Amino acid sequence: MHRSLRFPTGRRARVRAAGTLAAAGLLLPLLGAAPPQGSAAPADQKLQSAFAAAAAEFEVPQSVLLGVSYLQSRWDTHAGAPSVSGGYGPMHLTDVRTALARTVRHDHAEGDARGDDARAPLKATPALPETGALPARLTTLVRASKLSGIPAEQLRSDPAANVRGGAALLAAAQKKLGRPLGGAASDWFGAVATFSGADDAATATSYADDVFAVIHDGERRTNDAGQALRLAADPSATAHTAQLARAGLRRADTGDTECPRTVSCEWIPAPYEEFGDGDYGNHDLADRPKDQSIDYIVIHDTEATWEQTLKLVQDKTYLAWHYSLRSTDGHIVQSIKSKDVGWHAGNWYTNAKSIGLEHEGFLAQPDSWYTEAMYRSSARLVRYLSKRYDIPLDRQHILGHDTVPGPTTATIPQMHTDPGPYWDWSHYFALLGKPFHPTAGKKGGLVTIDPRFAENRPQYTGCTEAGEPCAAHGSSAVRLYTAPSEDAPLVKDVGLRPGGEDSTIDVNDMASRVSAGQQYAVAERRGDWTAVWYLGQKAWFHNPARHPVAVNAKGLVVTAKDGAADVPVYGRAYPEKEAYPAGMTPQAISPLPYKLLSGQRYAVGGRTTGEYFYSPTFDTSTHRVVRGKDVYYEIQFGHRVAYVRAADVKVVPSTVS
Repeated sequence: MHRSLRFPTGRRARVRAAGTLAAAGLLLPLLGAAPPQGSAAPADQKLQSAFAAAAAEFEVPQSVLLGVSYLQSRWDTHAGAPSVSGGYGPMHLTDVRTALARTVRHDHAEGDARGDDARAPLKATPALPETGALPARLTTLVRASKLSGIPAEQLRSDPAANVRGGAALLAAAQKKLGRPLGGAASDWFGAVATFSGADDAATATSYADDVFAVIHDGERRTNDAGQALRLAADPSATAHTAQLARAGLRRADTGDTECPRTVSCEWIPAPYEEFGDGDYGNHDLADRPKDQSIDYIVIHDTEATWEQTLKLVQDKTYLAWHYSLRSTDGHIVQSIKSKDVGWHAGNWYTNAKSIGLEHEGFLAQPDSWYTEAMYRSSARLVRYLSKRYDIPLDRQHILGHDTVPGPTTATIPQMHTDPGPYWDWSHYFALLGKPFHPTAGKKGGLVTIDPRFAENRPQYTGCTEAGEPCAAHGSSAVRLYTAPSEDAPLVKDVGLRPGGEDSTIDVNDMASRVSAGQQYAVAERRGDWTAVWYLGQKAWFHNPARHPVAVNAKGLVVTAKDGAADVPVYGRAYPEKEAYPAGMTPQAISPLPYKLLSGQRYAVGGRTTGEYFYSPTFDTSTHRVVRGKDVYYEIQFGHRVAYVRAADVKVVPSTVS
């Protein structure tokens, strides 16, 4: 059985269950029993009452219903919008057919995925394969409609009806397993595992473990509709994997996967094959961390459905990454060993020193959402990899694909922008056990960006082919201006637009944006506005004391050495030419079009030496790791990280007098 790993989950309910719930109708008042007949529930209690009513109607323990819903949606309603996998409402009932019709994709393979000067750019753009027949986990809303008699449209749009549909599915799963309705929560472990929609026992068990961890510990939260919900802790709720015996689930091929025991993990290998005239794909064999350190984990979204994602990673002419994560239940597929180098980041230095995680989803669907199951599964995997390879759990080492720098000036416009502004970095780092919080007062000299995700809703464009404004949605991103006013122009990025064109609010425009967890040196404060050093200039964001979007911090910063007017900025850490063996052409040292100017300060992410993984052919006997002595510092320079030579800067504490 998979052991449950508990994460920080906010303020937990402190009221213990007063005995076992003998039936779904015997509900504690704390859990929001339905109001007496003829009375109405308070406006902020209606969804809690809906859980109570559905539990009684379908004889499902309310704690089970609440626990399943929390793992699917954290009790959010999302105003009737589907998740990235077509799930609707607090119970995440899926009808992917309606969601697929809304999908707007951008090409996930634009530019050179390898980012390696030693080879011709790889621009693999195969047509996305058809999904084929839909698996049952993507059509649970259709089945819930048949079981409950509730029209499908109502299940999509009405949260209370959605809860009833979820209760009907759980009750049907319990009956199919030959188990009685009602009873204690622990009697429903098999039904919860079945509800996940997973087709393998390990994933179903892992999912149910998570639900029962929530039931065991209790939870309380105000959802996105302002509804206060509570689940009292039930220490008697335990896992019973024997209940899965009649579920008919397959056993996944785990192979020699590298995953923690607290997740389900399947081995579906990416091909390392030669084809054409000396070409090969879709990754490189290596011997990490023996020959080169693994310093980064890169968070992506797939820009494809789950079935398409698995087909693409098995395409020898395409790209490969290490892990893929499924939205509906958090199932993980590993396709490359951690020791090998995937082609996923677009910067060869980053590829050679990172592990890539692809999460099922679409950047430009703002009203879609990621499930709690996938966030938790991903966080467990990242914690495991972080411990195994000594990777710091911060935004300078747990990179979004959108924070990977272009290796050269020419590559900056083609760098990717996923997972984008709708990935909840604050929640993700709370699950990693590293929540963002103040570490200093105003004299600390740094700020950590930390907006309230649900309330922070900057406007974007570019989410539809017609060009209408994107739907309002919670965001991790904060916009930057050239002066302390929202009427001021946005900050410009000379690398992204060398001609000096204005930045935009397009969802893929990273020029004037900071994101939760990123740290920047404070340049100035003026009333409700804070300025930070960003891309060689002052950048202002609205940061009112009553509703701050950043918290104060302290740490180390770099600044130009005394007497230097400016310092070059790089997209990778270069070995010096003397470090290359005879017969190998050294990389041309190519600064980015930015400058770190005298007096500016930037947060330090880490110290490293120049390194280059030379692997231009299919024959691995020619591969070499070139390791230099020249020292670099990784810094948070703009939205993306960058590097400066230690010889050009000095490192000082961020605190100001």
